[in-house]
Amino acid sequence: MRILIDIGHPAHVHYFRNLYFELAKSHHVTVTCKSVPIILKLLAHYRIPYINLGEKGSTISGKIRKQICFSIQLRRILKEKQIDLAIGVSASVVHAAKLIKAKSILFDDDDQAVQPFTAKFVSPFADTIVSPDALQYEKLRKAIYYPGYHELSYLHPKRFTPNPVILSIYGISRDDKYFILRFNAFKAHHDIREGGMDISQKRKLIKLLSQYGKVYITTEAKLEPEFETYKLPIAHWEMHDFLAYSQVLISDSQTMSSEAAVLGVPSFRCNSFAGRISYLEEEEKKYGLTHGFLPHQFPWMIKTIEKVLDKSIDKKDWLARRDAMLFDKIDVTNFWAWFINNYPESVKLSKAKDFNFDIFK
Repeated sequence: MRILIDIGHPAHVHYFRNLYFELAKSHHVTVTCKSVPIILKLLAHYRIPYINLGEKGSTISGKIRKQICFSIQLRRILKEKQIDLAIGVSASVVHAAKLIKAKSILFDDDDQAVQPFTAKFVSPFADTIVSPDALQYEKLRKAIYYPGYHELSYLHPKRFTPNPVILSIYGISRDDKYFILRFNAFKAHHDIREGGMDISQKRKLIKLLSQYGKVYITTEAKLEPEFETYKLPIAHWEMHDFLAYSQVLISDSQTMSSEAAVLGVPSFRCNSFAGRISYLEEEEKKYGLTHGFLPHQFPWMIKTIEKVLDKSIDKKDWLARRDAMLFDKIDVTNFWAWFINNYPESVKLSKAKDFNFDIFK
């Protein structure tokens, strides 16, 4: 089978890198990507060859124009390479596949309600949608719901073991306490009219956490000059090792909050999406692995963080919560690889009432 994987965000590199190598064992796999510096660095690091589709738009109108261009480019690539199956998280991969009558699989972990563009213009055109079962309530006809999270495709214990050598490279010991702040750029189409923490709230966080340990900041946007001394010095592919040994993550990012959760690291998220993302709600309400707050609830978040820090974080307790979550979940890459290797028969098989996802643990 000829398969195309489209990468539109740095997180997508992580979602699909293990899957790429699994599929490449028995299929011809092409990778396309948007020209985002971090994406290109990650793909080069993991030695995944790619076709660069160009830069994204920066304004709403620019994004729409670029989206059309990406779809046209992908249509040409799909046709030239005679692609049978196109997969990804983007609108362009779905639309391009539809234009040449190839099959498409959309990997989507966001609720339809928080992504109206995708709900109206992308999901209906995908042949199959693959989503965490936290979204099962939506009952989309084309969807396959699996017990896991996208982040478990690369952070499941079978796929990832944190490397303490990363700490020593940067002069940090396993006993050192440090905290990671992650700030989102809010530039995606679903981020319109959404937001996270303002600069005064960021200052308050740094002041609080500095009393307990060292503070590091990582951000998608340009870092404010006053925070430059807190900039995380590591390479992009070292992020998960560094996160795994941290005390706490505080963020206005969805993905990194979930990454911390599945690693058993306490995470606190403050943005306007809080309470509306089902997989994060499950991680919070069912497993106690993360906490979400709206921007106006920032004082509540500060109080909650203070309570956690004053109790002194018990890593064993958080890892036990993580183990409870892992007991219910699967090695996501294992399932994705099986699903694609057996597509489209796998659609009917995985929708059967007696289908046992435990075979992918």
